[in-house]
Amino acid sequence: MRFTFDQTDMAALPQAEATCWLLANGLGGFASASAAFSVSRCDQGMLLAARSPNRRTCLVHRLSETLDTGSGPAFLSSQRFRDGAPDEDGYRWLRTFVWDGLPRWEYETGGVLVTRRCAMEHGANTTAFVYTVENCSDAPCTLQVTPVFQFAPKGEPPQGPRPVQYADGAVSCGGMTVHITPTGRLAAVPSRWEALYYADDEKDGRAPSGVGLICCAASLTVPAGETGKLELTFSAAPTDKAAETILREEEARQAALLERSGFRDPAARELARAADAFIADRPGAGGKTILAGFPFFGDWGRDTMIALPGCVLARGQYDTARDILRTFLAYEKDGLVPNLFPEGETQPLYNSADAPLLLINCVWLYYQKTADEAFIREAWPVLERIVRAYETGTRFAIAMDADGLIRAGEGLDQVTWMDVRIGDILPTPRHGKPVEINAYWYSALRVLARLAPIVGVSGSEYAALAEKVRRSFVEKFWMEDRGYLRDVLSGTKADEQLRCNQIWAVTMPFTMLSPDQERRVVDAVYRHLYTPYGLRTLSPEDPQFHPFYGGPQRERDMAYHQGTVWPYPLGAWYLAYLKVHGSTPQAAAQVRRMLANMPALLREGCLGQLPEIYDGGEPGPSKGCFAQAWSVGELLRVYEALEHIEGATE
Repeated sequence: MRFTFDQTDMAALPQAEATCWLLANGLGGFASASAAFSVSRCDQGMLLAARSPNRRTCLVHRLSETLDTGSGPAFLSSQRFRDGAPDEDGYRWLRTFVWDGLPRWEYETGGVLVTRRCAMEHGANTTAFVYTVENCSDAPCTLQVTPVFQFAPKGEPPQGPRPVQYADGAVSCGGMTVHITPTGRLAAVPSRWEALYYADDEKDGRAPSGVGLICCAASLTVPAGETGKLELTFSAAPTDKAAETILREEEARQAALLERSGFRDPAARELARAADAFIADRPGAGGKTILAGFPFFGDWGRDTMIALPGCVLARGQYDTARDILRTFLAYEKDGLVPNLFPEGETQPLYNSADAPLLLINCVWLYYQKTADEAFIREAWPVLERIVRAYETGTRFAIAMDADGLIRAGEGLDQVTWMDVRIGDILPTPRHGKPVEINAYWYSALRVLARLAPIVGVSGSEYAALAEKVRRSFVEKFWMEDRGYLRDVLSGTKADEQLRCNQIWAVTMPFTMLSPDQERRVVDAVYRHLYTPYGLRTLSPEDPQFHPFYGGPQRERDMAYHQGTVWPYPLGAWYLAYLKVHGSTPQAAAQVRRMLANMPALLREGCLGQLPEIYDGGEPGPSKGCFAQAWSVGELLRVYEALEHIEGATE
């Protein structure tokens, strides 16, 4: 899809900063800024280099650009500063901003047209910029591009001045170096630190300011009536690849990815492109992983297993899917898989009751796509260890009760996706038997029963246990008088809260409810939790419902799973709707109507992406991570299902 903005969308800097863009390099590194070419949060930058998915360093934070047409310099870049420093106001000269997988800006002032394009090199910590200057005036003009460096871990602006060295196109600080390759003139300038203001961070209760270092600048002078080009690359390692070459290669790579995805719908194709941003190398494990979201998150086991079916399998990336699964299979311990891969010598964290069961689900979905029996034989020992550990008990109080159902969590443990902890406060503890964990458990047992013959063993034991789980689940979770499922079995008031977690009891590959019960769950979730942006995490009728997400972190955390709208469960609801309506063309047409707002969602916030969350009361501007893997992946699964239904009737 192509998204175009003009001056009516950029009338003021706050308005222009409401939209941002994201480029990723497949290593965990990225580049991101607003449509106005400003950084409105400390987690944005022109080059955030990654040594691994969870070790990112902001090297080049932003670019300050001026165009001098003889009557004094005018800014092309935009930026707000703290301590009363005047803003850079380049948005005033911005004629068009276009996103079609890569960003492109066109400015016009004083008879000079300047086009800026940029891309990240896939597989390298390198960002490339190409400026084309068409001088239609009667005097020479000069474009100056001044990089602003940070040399700080992502999200941690440097605390005051530090020694910096500049020599021969290399800027070094604290053992890190940025290599700059220009086609124009690059020279040292007097070093200074600037104080930046981050509007998006301030509204979320984060530190609203940071600093950046200036020590060099690139420039290009274009005679009257001529056209010139300035190319710049910023890289964590020396490179001789031209910026224009990097742009062309990235355009070709994206075109190939879109073609390979097989999607026909323009919104689905845009989501397929968005999904690619989350796939990254996991060097320590020697394989691939999925980043949970930009700009905040690294790779988490739970998020990876939820995102993989849509972000990878639905796009036909079967080799990548197998690689990711191998990464997590290799790290299984005590029947659990990592929920977080810390870096260095720190051990992975295993605090997730759902990730191992969702891993089994992903193995099954991969097999359904590929019929790869060799991989099933490879994965089987880990799958068995997971099930045995859940039966006999493992860490975080995860164990099967006599009724066959899984209980999990105790004390201050948070082992489901509703995992906020504020000191000693658990806003959504869910200790006991969570509904989705037991839906995953039942499906996992059925999966092992189906896969067992491939490895030459009987699956009857798993099938028998699954039947026991089914009877207990229906008996204890189903509320006939209300027509929906309990959220958890804990003996507390939280048990009967109406939450979105029950929707996965309808959409797993193997489910336990009757067709009538499934339809009633889908209807109840629609009446109380559905919005066109996502599902609410709690019914608005509940006394604990929080309609607004924002402010200091404590306030945000108290609202995070208490009504806040999440796009990713919406994918499951659409799939459930199709299922209970027989996956007919009529049902597909209705889901198509409900998805009519998707182009608008992809245009808002981070272009071409879906966010982490929206407010629960009146969903409006997106919040949290501006690009979230499982949001993208789960909606891609819906488009995959729609195109399958529609293709079957053509």
